[in-house]
Amino acid sequence: MNILIVKLSSIGDIVHALPSVAAVRRAIPEAHISWVAEARSAEILRGSATLDDGRLLIDELIEIDTRSMRGGKVIDEIVLEMGRQAKLVRSRKYDIAIDMQGLLKSAAMARISGADRRWGFDKNALREPASRFLLTDTVAIEPQTHIIDKNIRLAAVAFDFDVDKATLEFPLATNDEHVAEADAITELAGERFALLNPAGGWVTKLWHAEKFGELATRIHDELGITPVVVTAPNEFELAENVHRHTTDRTIFAEPSLKGFYEIAKRAAVYVGGDTGPTHLAVAANAPIVGIFGPTEWWRNGSPRPDDLVVERTDIGCRVDCHRRTCSNWICMDIDVETVFDAVKRRLGSGI
Repeated sequence: MNILIVKLSSIGDIVHALPSVAAVRRAIPEAHISWVAEARSAEILRGSATLDDGRLLIDELIEIDTRSMRGGKVIDEIVLEMGRQAKLVRSRKYDIAIDMQGLLKSAAMARISGADRRWGFDKNALREPASRFLLTDTVAIEPQTHIIDKNIRLAAVAFDFDVDKATLEFPLATNDEHVAEADAITELAGERFALLNPAGGWVTKLWHAEKFGELATRIHDELGITPVVVTAPNEFELAENVHRHTTDRTIFAEPSLKGFYEIAKRAAVYVGGDTGPTHLAVAANAPIVGIFGPTEWWRNGSPRPDDLVVERTDIGCRVDCHRRTCSNWICMDIDVETVFDAVKRRLGSGI
């Protein structure tokens, strides 16, 4: 059986899909599984990720760039680009395509693949309900279902396996260079460190940089744990803002994506918002303290019961609003003491 997984982006979305694809591999070990993803988010899938029994998670990664099909190009160029990328997706005859994204463009990729059966969520669970018309089969999802469980439920119905037998596993491939990045942090910070990520894709998801700096100071001074603040290379200004508000004992790093994953495996605790690195930290089984504002922990947060979230429940405007801009941005206005208390509780007897 030839299977096409359609989960295009972002990093967090791809991480959330890993357990469902692992469940498909376990249910149909002989299947040829391809995954189509946006090139800008595909790094997490590159390499030969395996399950604990040694089987490959996927057999083929197809990288596309839907951004190249828009943005100032004339229609002839767009049509040519669509044809080129369609050829990539149609390189194999698929029996089933499964759209875990719920967008028009992801459903279109499933349709372009030529698969006879194209599975996705029913219209009530789709981010873009119009995409339903490009699917042949749909699965209803209960309200307030975590996105990981949502993906597993879709796969279980599409491939007829017992959803209760699916395990929470995140197969990722790393190499010696990524492990070396974690070794370098451990050498600087010691065996016990707290991993702090002040960055995020949406400004409305960001806890204040200066508060991350103050939190880092308290973690060091009161808990005796070395704080490690991680940012991307293009987030220099954010890192500088954190640096101005913390102790010289705080370590700053700009790891690669998979280097971050290896670092997170060793962290005593991780603190961050609803962003790709947080979901990678969950995949790495790091103890998590999430800081959530415009999005909901029940949907995007850690599925593990021991992990904690800090959020404002005393405001009437925050109901899974998903706003990327806001004139009343108060949902992330959370004091340092509240987050620090959550860090101590997550560390528990390990302090």
